[in-house]
Amino acid sequence: MSVLETIACTSCGTVNRAPASKLAAGVRPTCGRCHRPLFTGEPYEVTAEDEFERLLAQTSLSVLADFWAPWCEPCLQMAPHFKAAAQALEPRLKFLKVDTEKLSGAAGRYGIRSIPTMILFANGKEIARQIGAMPAKAIEQWVQQHLPGGAGHRA
Repeated sequence: MSVLETIACTSCGTVNRAPASKLAAGVRPTCGRCHRPLFTGEPYEVTAEDEFERLLAQTSLSVLADFWAPWCEPCLQMAPHFKAAAQALEPRLKFLKVDTEKLSGAAGRYGIRSIPTMILFANGKEIARQIGAMPAKAIEQWVQQHLPGGAGHRA
């Protein structure tokens, strides 16, 4: 029996199910409702306070969120590295970008005091946090180190 992961579509909000084994093998599913890709190799820019919480709650995959701001030079320098890590690790986990200027409530709820800050979530709960910019390979290694069994493992 295959374990099914739930993935909230960032386009239409539909909760989709996909076999964990296929995600681990790199298969990138599409939404059953709007037929858009659930994983694009690009971190998804969260646009609303409630959207971030909904995505965490409705996605059983691990989620890596980058809390950043457009005026933050280290954040801007890390952005292409975060994208490269997404290209390497999706669809085994979901990558989100959270602009702390636009989503100050989310930043406050998670105690963001310095940016960039990455938070790794498993089953909607924080399991690891990293403050400061990192290159892509270091992001990938950090994720692998903090997820028992590697990226995509359900904690």
